[in-house]
Amino acid sequence: MSNILLVTSSIFGANSKSRAVAHDILERLEEADSTAHVTVRETNAIPHFSGESIGALMTAAEKRDAAQQRLVAVADTMIAEVEAADTIVIAAPMYNFTIPSTLKAWLDHIARAGRTFRYTEKGPEGLLKGKKVYVAASRGGLYANGGPAAAMDFQEPYLRAMLAFLGLTDVTFVYAEGLSISPEAATEGMRKARERVAGLLSPLPAAA
Repeated sequence: MSNILLVTSSIFGANSKSRAVAHDILERLEEADSTAHVTVRETNAIPHFSGESIGALMTAAEKRDAAQQRLVAVADTMIAEVEAADTIVIAAPMYNFTIPSTLKAWLDHIARAGRTFRYTEKGPEGLLKGKKVYVAASRGGLYANGGPAAAMDFQEPYLRAMLAFLGLTDVTFVYAEGLSISPEAATEGMRKARERVAGLLSPLPAAA
């Protein structure tokens, strides 16, 4: 049995295109392992990282008050989800050329020195190694592969850099692009994304 973590971050809920592509990926993974355990983390439901958050983490565990204990527990839960996952599927829409602030907040909560990364004499080392990550990236324009808006893409470079910092280097992006250009372009963008998922995850090996 494998553990899959699905992370969603769209403000559009069930109408989210990034969520739809992420679910396509999830379905293919579940086809390969019918016993897979799936955990869903909806980032819109978590608090943004704050001064109170860092204050709680910097306070010794035995000295934390109830509010600080709750803040640390929230982050601890999210870190544990990532640590337990064999595969992570991230639904990442592009908002104003980058990721949603709530997805950034999730990354802020799980980035913890000594737990998910550490500093060494050779520089920082990510500790979340040996996991596969799929990112379902939805965009209104055309950014991938030298597209006309490529210079404004701060979504993929940031995610790749931040995930790598945490040790998550095996990352595959699936793009659903052109979603705001026209209805026809949106339909074509979703078709290409789903075609990419089918080609990327097929054929899948049977689970042991």
